[in-house]
Amino acid sequence: MRGLYKEQRVGIFVDVQNLYYSAKNLYRAKINYNGILKEAMNGRTLIRALAYVIRAAIEEEKTFFDALEKIGFELKAKDLQIFYGGMKKGDWDVGIAMDAIELAPKLDVIVLVSGDGDYLPLLEHLKRSSGCKVEVMAFGRSASSKLKEAADEFVDLDAAPAKYLR
Repeated sequence: MRGLYKEQRVGIFVDVQNLYYSAKNLYRAKINYNGILKEAMNGRTLIRALAYVIRAAIEEEKTFFDALEKIGFELKAKDLQIFYGGMKKGDWDVGIAMDAIELAPKLDVIVLVSGDGDYLPLLEHLKRSSGCKVEVMAFGRSASSKLKEAADEFVDLDAAPAKYLR
């Protein structure tokens, strides 16, 4: 059923940290973001593709961020927070939720690329209030079962890892 309506306007929201750690832990591999973008678009009209990243002040990240922009992602970045005692935190849950809610009136389909169960209230809200179809793309083995159930469609990246990993 995906991609039947080429005129559908799609917004893609990629939780880069979630994807990175899923690929690393499950496959000891890195993500092919071009493959992710193509699958999420699925022949439909792309309105925005947003990749949410955490800056950790490491050398390789500029090259990575530039590569994401080159394939068509708009980057949203924030610095890694380091707390007294060494605890580190960096997530975009609220930022992704706010952007998805704000962009929903301009979209027909929202594609969330994350398996994080914290997004369950966002999916429920979008389905209830926006009229958008909500798709989730994630590695099924590490994705929240409730998130998979709540999505109008779930694309399991585990089904074709070679397509989404490098």
